[in-house]
Amino acid sequence: MEKEAKIYIAGHRGMVGSAVSRKLTKEGFTNVVTRTSAELDLRDQAAVAAFFQKEKPDYVFLAAAKVGGIVANNTYRADFLYDNLMIESNILHQSHVNGVKKLMFFGSSCIYPKLAPQPLKEEYLLTGLLEPTNEPYAIAKIAGIKLCEAYRDQYGANFIAVMPTNLYGYNDNYHPENSHVLPALIRKFHEAKTENKPSVEIWGTGSPLREFMFADDLADACFLLMETYNEKQFVNVGVGEDISIKDLALLIKRVVGYEGELRFNTDKPDGTPRKLMDVSTLKRLGFKPSVSLEAGIVLAYQDFLGKEVGK
Repeated sequence: MEKEAKIYIAGHRGMVGSAVSRKLTKEGFTNVVTRTSAELDLRDQAAVAAFFQKEKPDYVFLAAAKVGGIVANNTYRADFLYDNLMIESNILHQSHVNGVKKLMFFGSSCIYPKLAPQPLKEEYLLTGLLEPTNEPYAIAKIAGIKLCEAYRDQYGANFIAVMPTNLYGYNDNYHPENSHVLPALIRKFHEAKTENKPSVEIWGTGSPLREFMFADDLADACFLLMETYNEKQFVNVGVGEDISIKDLALLIKRVVGYEGELRFNTDKPDGTPRKLMDVSTLKRLGFKPSVSLEAGIVLAYQDFLGKEVGK
């Protein structure tokens, strides 16, 4: 990407989009275009067309999406499918129409079959059934991958797609019901600490293994891919290591400084036993994450505390 190029970040206020924005600023890119959801409804075909015709961005990071945890995904199934299909369809099509040089689409590791072998390789896509609770979101993200491939096949568009692992970091969502496991645990332990609760409940047995990546490491990886990768095959983005939910909880407990006990509610589901990304492609390109899980949790907790103060 040329330093003077106009770059549009869709979803710049979210965790992923804001991390990309920080990375671009750090690398000396100043011609960055953004719009809040109040300024531009990405589900509105005419509005997105008018925006692209006016701004004519050279490069696009498509990080905008309707996102949430298991409860939200399972409750608002139509919204998750419709909103995400409309967002990606409008942006991808207008990027093609308006001659965008390169676009990056952000997917999700939930695109893989529920019972796919571990670690998850890119070629496992569409080889089995999806996890039912977030199937609408996963289908929307798979459609985004296939749209990128189709515009490349038919028009030669340089649209690439990345599939991040579980992310956390600045501007995360700490909602008690709609957040993902790591930020949810940060909130749980913090509230238990401030309210002097004797224990914190953890869903399931604590045995499932999950992979976590700091969002700014994701932004570093995606910048590298935008600079060097131009292939049809989407790319997994992760750290290549996982941790049990129990050990994650103990780590967060230590960072937060909570003194009480962990109580595992085995009446609640564990979910998939393991979810680890194969990141061979990323490693071949020379990427290594720089933020350890413990250091990242310290930064995320500081971010959470800032939000608490600003309430």
